[in-house]
Amino acid sequence: MSEDFKDTEAQDEVSEVLEHSTYDPKTEDRGEGPISVHPLTGMYEKWFLDYASYVILERAVPHLGDGLKPVQRRILHTMKRMDDGRYNKVANIAGETMKFHPHGDASIVDALTQMGRQNLLIDCQGSWGNILTGDEAAAPRYIEGRLTKFALDVLFNPKTTEWKLSYDGRNKEPVALPVKFPLLLAQGAEGIAVGLSAKILPHNFGELCQAAIHYLRGEAFQVYPDFQTGGLIDVLKYNDGLRGGSVKVRARIEKRDSKTIAITELPYGKTVDTLSESIKKAAEKGRIKIRKIEDFTSEKVEILIHLAPGVSSDKTIDALYAFTDCEVSISPNCCIIDDDKPRFVTVSEVLKSNVESTKELLRRELEIRRGELLESMMFASLERIFIDERIYKDKAYENAADLEAALSHIDTRLEPFKKDFVREVTRDDLLRLLEIKMARILKFNKAKADELIARIKAEIAEIEHDLAHMTDVTIRWFQYIFDHYAADHPRLTEMRSFDTIEAAKVVEANEKLYINRADGFMGTSLKKDEFIDNCSNIDNVIIFYRDGTYKVTRVAEKVYIGETERSKAEKRKAEVVHIAVFKKNDQRTIYNVAYRDGKEGAFYIKRFNVTNLSHEREYDLTTGNPGSKIYYFSANPNGEAETIKVTLKPNPKLRRIFFEKSFSELAVKGRSTKGNLLTRLDVHRITLKAHGGSTLGGRKVWFDHDVQRINFDERGAYLGEFHSDDQVLVVLDNGDFYTTSFDPNNHYEATGLLRVEKFSEEKVWTAVLIDADNDNYLYIKRFNFERTAQTRHLNFLGDNPNCRLMALTDQAYPRFRVEFAAPDDFREPIEVDAEEFIAVKGFKAKGKRVTTFGIAKVEELEPTRHPEPDAEAEEPESADETVDNNENVVAPPRQTSDDIMDDLTGQFKLF
Repeated sequence: MSEDFKDTEAQDEVSEVLEHSTYDPKTEDRGEGPISVHPLTGMYEKWFLDYASYVILERAVPHLGDGLKPVQRRILHTMKRMDDGRYNKVANIAGETMKFHPHGDASIVDALTQMGRQNLLIDCQGSWGNILTGDEAAAPRYIEGRLTKFALDVLFNPKTTEWKLSYDGRNKEPVALPVKFPLLLAQGAEGIAVGLSAKILPHNFGELCQAAIHYLRGEAFQVYPDFQTGGLIDVLKYNDGLRGGSVKVRARIEKRDSKTIAITELPYGKTVDTLSESIKKAAEKGRIKIRKIEDFTSEKVEILIHLAPGVSSDKTIDALYAFTDCEVSISPNCCIIDDDKPRFVTVSEVLKSNVESTKELLRRELEIRRGELLESMMFASLERIFIDERIYKDKAYENAADLEAALSHIDTRLEPFKKDFVREVTRDDLLRLLEIKMARILKFNKAKADELIARIKAEIAEIEHDLAHMTDVTIRWFQYIFDHYAADHPRLTEMRSFDTIEAAKVVEANEKLYINRADGFMGTSLKKDEFIDNCSNIDNVIIFYRDGTYKVTRVAEKVYIGETERSKAEKRKAEVVHIAVFKKNDQRTIYNVAYRDGKEGAFYIKRFNVTNLSHEREYDLTTGNPGSKIYYFSANPNGEAETIKVTLKPNPKLRRIFFEKSFSELAVKGRSTKGNLLTRLDVHRITLKAHGGSTLGGRKVWFDHDVQRINFDERGAYLGEFHSDDQVLVVLDNGDFYTTSFDPNNHYEATGLLRVEKFSEEKVWTAVLIDADNDNYLYIKRFNFERTAQTRHLNFLGDNPNCRLMALTDQAYPRFRVEFAAPDDFREPIEVDAEEFIAVKGFKAKGKRVTTFGIAKVEELEPTRHPEPDAEAEEPESADETVDNNENVVAPPRQTSDDIMDDLTGQFKLF
């Protein structure tokens, strides 16, 4: 028992309980009577509190003073004792540390290698492991380490260190190292104790120094985490490191090409193995589509992800952040030990405390140095008087009967000078004078002695000045640290503001949704039934029924949707009028509905959107009267408002039995509104009369070059804001062009795309081409593109397929540099201002010849002038300008082509 319970009080308590207990194993086994048991609650509570206190104070939570856990402090103290400038085996360091740390060497080696991998306090040699790959360090007997110059500068000073006995009483160890730097924030710390935990993130070295200087100057400051693994960080909710805050950390991902993306930096706490594993799991679940993943990590991270055909790299990057460890959320918890108690504080409070502690340590060092100088000056003064006054030659001194008589004589002779000493003369001072050797007396130089005393006084004066201006001294200290060491620790983690990624928008639609209307089932396994749309297994589905009820349910392999609460009450089957993948918070999908309110009520018409619904809860777009029924329904992804034709039931009193109604006359309101009255007459049927345009204004459109598709999800190149009649211009490198709608279902060429943008009839284009019909001479033409169907391509180069496009630009004042090919390469390159060279004509025009010589290269130059900011809205500058039937501006007849050719002949000397 003595081995299990080291606490004497605990042993006494256990002995007392056992002594008074009536427990008898034999009696208990036979069931011969009741057993009296004394509770051990008190002892367990005490033991648990002792254990919890030990774990919190001595193992898991760092101390505010030096920012170290006990094992780290003991390791550094041991390395300082062993320091001789050379490397020491980690096994030897661990063995020596065990003199101070009462645990096995495994915990010491683990803490030592973790500190070594931070590249701050320990200079490592050998394989110390890899924070990128997660590889462990080699065996302790194979790797070596020593303290860095920075550690030697800021961690140690035996004169300002408070000491205590080690656990076995054989050695002394520091209570805390005199650290003159916010080491806790630079290294970070993490530990799980009993009932609490600590998670302090590492911060940038140089930023800590600058923050300390700002604090000392009374200026505002803020520090943010910085990780060795790099990556990106969003610190919007960092909350100064206080418990309850959080940061988002992302891997750095870049596109190598349309089919390959690369991860080059890791989020904090992840390795290439754990990250790759999370990506593989996401691919197995169908969240992302990839062909394979390759790891080429060595000194730098390089994970290549090869995408499946037809997969958008932009969408995949967002999916990696949404479904894998490429984005992690970290909750900091700045818990420290202060005055032997755990406290939850902010990072700023830790920094301020460390800076104040640094100031106090610097003050103590100055005071110690001042005391040493005063002692040196005291003895130098005594020595000077003792020798200069030739006290050692006095008869009384030479004939002194004993030591006390000699000391008394010296003290008497010093009496006239005592008023100038910095302190009283002690017996020890007199004894030191007696120890002066004759050789030193013979070499004594009064002038040098006075010079020494003067130097000491000057240094003391400097120290006195510094002690009176400790803030400036501390600022100089942190500036010194910054100047000498900050360059070795640049910021590796880039701070950004992250947009929230909606999983439903970026998940790969790897499933297909079907419906069996006859049997009332919906799901991804009904592959022989009616196809609805592509979806993912995390998508939701919105379903509208003929009776006006609707709901949102989750995608499943097979689920019954053939009834509603209303249909069950009326004992009939529910008819589905619309089913689609539901997009949460979608305000552009507008539902246009015409319904009858009740079995014989009036007909109403309404427009509404559905942005959010509770799963499996039934809603009603009608007023809820029994017998209500939908007569017309449409779902419009861009808020289109069509025109419907209402056919009434024949009635002799009616002058006409049909009329038209446009949904554009209605405002989009909430889904629970009753709507506008359509008619009180009986309706035979309601049909679509004409499609309409969007009533929601323009829609922002992007083009994803990876999959050659248009999207509204901010992936790829932004094309602009499109209205109903706007079109997309597509230009191919062979000179073909056409226009299309901005329907996201449009497919575009996989190769040969030169330009994809919003079509503008007014925009002037300039093309430089080799005309195969004219001996392959170089021509320039300026023109406007025209609207055309996607199925009917037009070509602006001409009918000859051998014509070659050299350059195409939409600059208002384009300039080109033309270089000649052999055998005409001796000619100087020419520059052509296309706007002055040729007027705007039709795209079928031949253009104007630039030169008859062979061309090696055509390069577009920066324009020398630009249009006025409001040039497009201004009136034509000249009355000579005319406008054609298509409202395209045609250049004024200021010069004929022959005139321009004559002017250029003199300039280029080529024609």
